[in-house]
Amino acid sequence: MGSTISSISATLDPSSKPKNRTFPNTYLLVGCCNDEVTHKFKGKTVMTESERYESLRHCKWVDEVIPDAPWVINQEFLDTHRIDFVAHDSLPYADTSGAGNDVYEFVKAVGRFKETKRTDGISTSDIIMRIVKDYNQYVMRNLDRGYSRKELNLSYVKEKRLRVNMRLKKLQEKVKEHQEKVGEKIQTVAKTASIHHNMWVENADRWVAGFLEMFEEGCHKMGTAIRDTIQERLRGQQGRDLLGNGNDSDDEEYYYESGDEYYDDDEYYDSDEK
Repeated sequence: MGSTISSISATLDPSSKPKNRTFPNTYLLVGCCNDEVTHKFKGKTVMTESERYESLRHCKWVDEVIPDAPWVINQEFLDTHRIDFVAHDSLPYADTSGAGNDVYEFVKAVGRFKETKRTDGISTSDIIMRIVKDYNQYVMRNLDRGYSRKELNLSYVKEKRLRVNMRLKKLQEKVKEHQEKVGEKIQTVAKTASIHHNMWVENADRWVAGFLEMFEEGCHKMGTAIRDTIQERLRGQQGRDLLGNGNDSDDEEYYYESGDEYYDDDEYYDSDEK
């Protein structure tokens, strides 16, 4: 079974479990490329080569792991390891090494390729995309758990900016929570006072909107004041850092980057909603 995995996921099980149904008394070997080869032809991995080897060895369906497997399987590799068939999903796997159009082109040509079923939605690229999508939340989670900004490769300004954004987001959530509670209380008051149904329908929206408008205005002013105060301090800190270092760093740019939350004088919102 060929493998260039950069992280171990459930994709291994569906392709390896059918071995006993397809070929009784099968001995399953999984070849795994090293970091140098994988980084060159596929890209940076999430796990190191030693971590990937060990993860494969601990999979119950794998009998043996072949480390430092070649990117393209040839006859010599098949003979050395006494391999009868190579298993992989049927989709062509582009050969970025330039040796051919498909990594499995040779074994397909000699009739020693067996198709497996691919599990959709849990590839390494899919997992990385989930992390990138919620990058700020994962960074804040690790900061709250004790990781330093240097361990997370964050600049001083980036760390403070994230903390401000998360606090303002929590404030926004509290505002929404109070909105719901106010609506419930007004409903209760209306029922207690036995207000006529038509009168309630005609006036409820106006009462709720008037109260929430004043409440949100006060919260917005408070959030704006907090933001302005902290940003002013960040400018001062950045200026002192520049005087001390004598140069600037690209990742210390003050303006918000893609994926951060943006705030102006009228409202604050996520960049994805602009």
